[in-house]
Amino acid sequence: MPAFPTAPGLHWRGIVPPLALADYKVIAFDMDSTLISIETLDEMADLMGRKAEVAALTEAAMRGDIVDYKQSLRDRVALLAGMPEAALDEVYEQRLRINPGAETLIAACKAAGLTCLLVTGGFTCFTDRLRVRLGLDDVRANVLEVREGRLTGRLLPQAWGDICDGEEKRRKLLEVCASLGVGPERAIAVGDGANDLPMMRAAGLSVGYRAKPAVRREVAVAIDDGGLDRLLQLFL
Repeated sequence: MPAFPTAPGLHWRGIVPPLALADYKVIAFDMDSTLISIETLDEMADLMGRKAEVAALTEAAMRGDIVDYKQSLRDRVALLAGMPEAALDEVYEQRLRINPGAETLIAACKAAGLTCLLVTGGFTCFTDRLRVRLGLDDVRANVLEVREGRLTGRLLPQAWGDICDGEEKRRKLLEVCASLGVGPERAIAVGDGANDLPMMRAAGLSVGYRAKPAVRREVAVAIDDGGLDRLLQLFL
């Protein structure tokens, strides 16, 4: 189905705006390059002098060129072995920026009664802070193993599983919907990369923010320019 712009850089298909935000009960955000402007893993690698190597793998994974996302993530994290834990603070404080319009969109969703969820292949050292900073209701993310103040290059298993990949994002979205007693058709999923597609396909409304081509081909809404709050243009 063709997409029709409401304004330059904002496209939709398969929906008839204006929509009602109150018709939805959950909004799930990816983190890297969606809620925030950077790929945190790439910036961590930059501090280790390995950004080009890691960024190439990240880009391939986000395009959907790498089938085994979990192994790709393990491979990239392994390259960070020996990084001082304090370097994580440097990434958060000096490099991480909230994407334009994110706070406005989250505030509007919370005012309309939506549960705001962050689901990411990124790490709790960043999501724990973002949860507080943005007032998010729930998070699913990965845990970096640290020993004696340095990253070991491994991820720690958690009660729900080993790694938050695309399927885990979808499972978490469905879990939150079920806990609220609503179907996934009342959820919005926002992301940019191929590992966001499983939750986007499950959600009632899929939104690509400056998305990779594989994602843009499938989403109901594509925000190609401007901030995340442009999504609100499609709502009452």
